Amino acid sequence: MSTDRIIFSRPFRAARELPNVEAVLSSDHSHGDGPFTAAATAKLREITEAPHALLTTSCTSALEMAGLLLELGPDDEVIVPSFAFTSTATAMALRGATVVFADIDLATGNIDPESVAACISPRTKAIMIIHYGGVGADMERLQQLADTHALALIEDNAHGLGGRWRGRPLGTIGSIGALSFHDTKNVHCGEGGAVLLTDEILMARAEIIREKGTDRARFLRGAVDKYSWQDIGSSYLPSELNAAVLDAQLAEFDTIQTNRHRVWDTYAAGLPEWAARNDVQLMTVPEDRDHTAHLYYLRVPTEHRRDALISHLSQLGIVAPFHYVPLDSSPAGLKLGRTPVPCARSAKFSETLVRLPLWPGLTEQQLTRVIDGVTSFTV
Repeated sequence: MSTDRIIFSRPFRAARELPNVEAVLSSDHSHGDGPFTAAATAKLREITEAPHALLTTSCTSALEMAGLLLELGPDDEVIVPSFAFTSTATAMALRGATVVFADIDLATGNIDPESVAACISPRTKAIMIIHYGGVGADMERLQQLADTHALALIEDNAHGLGGRWRGRPLGTIGSIGALSFHDTKNVHCGEGGAVLLTDEILMARAEIIREKGTDRARFLRGAVDKYSWQDIGSSYLPSELNAAVLDAQLAEFDTIQTNRHRVWDTYAAGLPEWAARNDVQLMTVPEDRDHTAHLYYLRVPTEHRRDALISHLSQLGIVAPFHYVPLDSSPAGLKLGRTPVPCARSAKFSETLVRLPLWPGLTEQQLTRVIDGVTSFTV
């Protein structure tokens, strides 16, 4: 066995990271809203085509801001996919809202509009969408449901920076978009996130919420002569150090994406014959969507065989994990949410999923090892 262990994810290193950080440390401005915050925000708006973008300390923070912007409370319900990271639900539960778990579409891992429709009640205020793996959800049907029932659409776009649904950038289609810059994401600054908005009124409130409930951002622009407490809020503004790293990363966004797609495309080309022989479902992307190469996953028939494949690859020095445990069955989900219709597909997806290593620096030799490792396993 090779001693070269192929890890699942490795953060990309951008050329300007250290010079940018040094510039911040040499300045008198290391807190947020400095020149790198402005530069990174401008790059982000260009990539996403969003009218408004605000950097945050994490995607979780961005989702918490969404809950504040929508003024969620104990009388409200928010529909979320059961197959999701905990932040998707906990940010809504933090406002006192009841989390209502919907099932997913097995073809993409995204929230299923028919399941969403079954979850809508008079208390429903919003629908949370995850574009799993950077593949857009069925936004046409979800938007129809939102319009019919006067609901907000929140896009948890942690996986989807640069992705598109029918030409429209993910994160900008719904009412509020949230991004992640955690170091497992395509673009990162260690820990970070962003809120994307199209509505001017929401943007004005978001600035206040992000700055501890004050109008400090307006003060810094010279719009008011002093700033004061205006609304509920928290400390969601990242430091200039984080923004400096993020700005360097965003400057190389095209390079990052080109190399991630190189890896994704290599898996997509090398695994179909093995998958067909072994009743394995490979990750697919609908024709009307442009994905982000954030993940490459496959699904084996049973949980037992999933665990066996993960163990097989581990013995070959290849790290290939499963993913989320469905939220509806978790202790917090049982306590803080409800599940009108069983989320059987979420359970099946979770039990049979394996994610392959995917990061820009993977070499052709390493990719060959991963493909050979996978195809040497008989499901």
